Amino acid sequence: MLNYKRYRRNPVLNYPEREWPNKEIEKAPIWCSVDLRDGNQALIDPMVVHEKIEFFNYLIKLGFKEIEIGFPAASQIEFDFLRQLIDRKMIPDDVVVQVLTQCREELIDRTFESIKGCKQAIVHIYNSTSTLQRDVVFGMDKDQITNIAVQGTKMVKERAKDFDGKIILEYSPESFTGTEPEYALEICTAVQETWGAVKENPVIINLPSTVEMNTPNVYADQIEWMNKHFKNRESIILSVHPHNDRGTGVASAELALLAGAERIEGTLFGNGERTGNVDIMNIAYNMFSQGIDPELNIESINESIEIYERCCKIPIHPRHPYAGKLVFTAFSGSHQDAINKGVKAMKERGSEIWQVPYLPIDPSDIGREYEPIVRINSQSGKGGVAFIMDTYFGFKLPKGMHKEFANVIQKVSEEQGEVSPDEIMDYFRNEYLNKKEPIHFRKLRVDDLSGETKSEFDTKVFVTYTNNGVEKQFEAVGNGPIDAVKRGLQEELSIDIKILDYEEHALQSGSNSQAAAYIHLLDVDSGAVTYGVGVSSNITRASVRAIFSAINRLGLGQ
Repeated sequence: MLNYKRYRRNPVLNYPEREWPNKEIEKAPIWCSVDLRDGNQALIDPMVVHEKIEFFNYLIKLGFKEIEIGFPAASQIEFDFLRQLIDRKMIPDDVVVQVLTQCREELIDRTFESIKGCKQAIVHIYNSTSTLQRDVVFGMDKDQITNIAVQGTKMVKERAKDFDGKIILEYSPESFTGTEPEYALEICTAVQETWGAVKENPVIINLPSTVEMNTPNVYADQIEWMNKHFKNRESIILSVHPHNDRGTGVASAELALLAGAERIEGTLFGNGERTGNVDIMNIAYNMFSQGIDPELNIESINESIEIYERCCKIPIHPRHPYAGKLVFTAFSGSHQDAINKGVKAMKERGSEIWQVPYLPIDPSDIGREYEPIVRINSQSGKGGVAFIMDTYFGFKLPKGMHKEFANVIQKVSEEQGEVSPDEIMDYFRNEYLNKKEPIHFRKLRVDDLSGETKSEFDTKVFVTYTNNGVEKQFEAVGNGPIDAVKRGLQEELSIDIKILDYEEHALQSGSNSQAAAYIHLLDVDSGAVTYGVGVSSNITRASVRAIFSAINRLGLGQ
């Protein structure tokens, strides 16, 4: 039996006066990438210096203005990396690098050594404050834990006086989610006052969900409670650093924004310890999908994927939001049909607003391929197959033909699994366009009889065809070429057929364009019906080929 009794519920904050549920996200936060520190430390094979430099440059290209580059006091690679950035003048003037350090004098000294020559830097100090860590890790009471944070702040402040550049202090009460709110406020206020934070020189107070311990609404309550109880709130930039242990890191971050957070620390695609940091790309694309400028240059997600997978050596899951290979793919027949109709409706209405069922955004807006949206397997339906034929190959199948051809493809998919667009087109050719046996249309001449005869028919056709390889000819009259050919074939083959429907369209634009014709044909004697399809640069010939195709499909050729 699952031993759930070993675990207990984490406490929640009694906070009935919460206001965040009635708010909406209206603008992007300050983004801080921690890919090169928090993300990198969680890699099986951490990045080397040249990979870090490439990743750093890409983060700048994406538009990040704050980038935590590492723990230079604890790692020679990270120290050397930072020195390269500074010595080679690779840090743009509008970008602030962030360095992490514990509140220990020798580490703070080494940290300031690493940022020497930097125009501006965020020095990020932290210590753990949760009830559990105070007890089992440090064996300290609250005053002792607070003293660590205060002393660390004093050491940074003292060294900042002699630093030839701007120092911004960031403080994180690590394991904030497991800390009593009153104590979290107490220690953060101590840091705020020790630093002498004012509106013109604020301190970043970063409240991490170091380990997700509860539902996202609880985190939002904690953030809002802190936000409302801070003294001199204008002297604080309220930041969050959510992790994803419960799989709700993105939700926690978004609700934290509603609760008053102004800044988010996270990584591209959520890389990080355990189940990862919060996925900044996910949040940014969520904002984009709601018509909010994410203030990041995320138009080319494929480029982000390529650099991330190469530098981090971690593949993107195929169902990863926005980035996964399958997230803009529909297998379900009803989904495919809805997508098909949605795209068609947008084109017909000339709408500039994206509204397509099952697709929250237009994949092409973020650099994804539009063509692979619909993929065909045994779960797919008529709408999906029709969508493939239209989108990939320009064949706008009549509505009545959707099910007929989809049945053909479904039989194939049940045997082999997914059917590619090229395979679908091959089956279409075999089933319709290349149905040339036993009767095969060869030549056509059309004479206009209008004004030359008192007959009810105004068109005469001369048709050359082969029947089982033997060339034959006939002539016939009718109300137009299609009717005349139908009448001639009825007499030639001793059959009784009726054209139920006829459609045509151009396959492509230009003087050399071809036309596709679709004939829905009834065998009167048996009651069987089917479609035939013909293609030609001449619409009349395409229509005749469609009649021959349908007769062969009905098995009426001799």
